[in-house]
Amino acid sequence: MSSYVVVGASRGLGFEYLKQLSENPENVVVGLVRNVQATKEKVAAEINRPNVHIFYTDLNDYKTLPGAVEETSKVSGGKLDVLIANAAVGGDHFDQTLSQLGSDPGKLEKDLTDCFRLNAVAQAHAVNAFMPLVLLGKAKKVIMMTTGMADVDLVRKYDIWMAVGYCASKAALNMIIAKFSAEYREKGVLFLGISPGVVDTSATDTDGSKDPTNPALSALGAKLLEYEPGWKGAITTEESIKKVLSVTEKASVEDGNAGDFLSHFGNKKWV
Repeated sequence: MSSYVVVGASRGLGFEYLKQLSENPENVVVGLVRNVQATKEKVAAEINRPNVHIFYTDLNDYKTLPGAVEETSKVSGGKLDVLIANAAVGGDHFDQTLSQLGSDPGKLEKDLTDCFRLNAVAQAHAVNAFMPLVLLGKAKKVIMMTTGMADVDLVRKYDIWMAVGYCASKAALNMIIAKFSAEYREKGVLFLGISPGVVDTSATDTDGSKDPTNPALSALGAKLLEYEPGWKGAITTEESIKKVLSVTEKASVEDGNAGDFLSHFGNKKWV
């Protein structure tokens, strides 16, 4: 039996995690969400497996985490093999540059603060809350969902100016992953940041950035094609999570992956 916690499991990539991980009836799969009832109804309708458990937490309030840890411990035997930190916010200004945001200092501050609060600070709170269970687990893996758009070289070489707050906060998350790894590697815990690729999911469409008429989205697509001429466009959540889980399974502290920042291909190829 393996036990998993997916933080941010109500839709998109998080919900796909629940689907794929629960295919093995021996797995214990916990999804942490804000709207428990709606998610339970969705699980009943689309998954309907007894090994999926939905518990409440709100990452905007770290004080809700101990309750989620306690509930998880009850169904996982007091330990946890894999923690998956999936929750994220994309920010409200995908299509504005840093200087455009700076024309309204309050808007710039809110975009950065909102993204950093959930995408970096809240993830650190979640890891700290669940580490006592992870340390007792067999696999001892913490997977944190990041993005290739946090790769400084990609941004620098291809002028990726979009999604300022999102990219900056995910770059901060990558450093948090490395810092956690520096603390826990000798205890056998694998911390790994994985980018899911460019995924066709409404979970990332918080600001209309998936609107095909959005000039910023078209510009990003053109830049990604310059980066990878063979790119075929966004992939499905199913394909993304299958690849991410494959990377998760293969990665280990022993093989030198501690604190790594990888793509869904298991390397630095982002699309």
